[in-house]
Amino acid sequence: YLYSIGTTAGKFLSALAGKQLLATYCSQCNRAFVPPRSFCEECFVPLDQWRELSHTGVIEAATIVSESFPGMPVPPYALAYVKLDGADTALGNFLRGVDLENLATARYQMTIGTRVRVEFTDRPEGRITDFFYVLSN
Repeated sequence: YLYSIGTTAGKFLSALAGKQLLATYCSQCNRAFVPPRSFCEECFVPLDQWRELSHTGVIEAATIVSESFPGMPVPPYALAYVKLDGADTALGNFLRGVDLENLATARYQMTIGTRVRVEFTDRPEGRITDFFYVLSN
């Protein structure tokens, strides 16, 4: 199937190709949304303002995937929802730098509030997989 990504998602994905993370911003409630939304979920107003986000943030939730899924990496791998600095919502993606050989250690490396940074692939293409999170030291 072919789907239209729309104006809002299109702008977000195009920015990823340029190694930028963008959020839509509501001037009424002062919230920044990533992934971007077309309408504010608090005020129900159209969102037409954009802000570039920091490439750092904190883990809001994380997990280690141990089962295989079609189209996904060979397990185990880590996923995290991260609230990027300057955003009011969290964005999920792969988390690297976790010691997946030792699950007890990994659990503590991925706790809520742990600082992470965004790293981009060498040749971003405008896909959500153009970036991933890495544990900050």
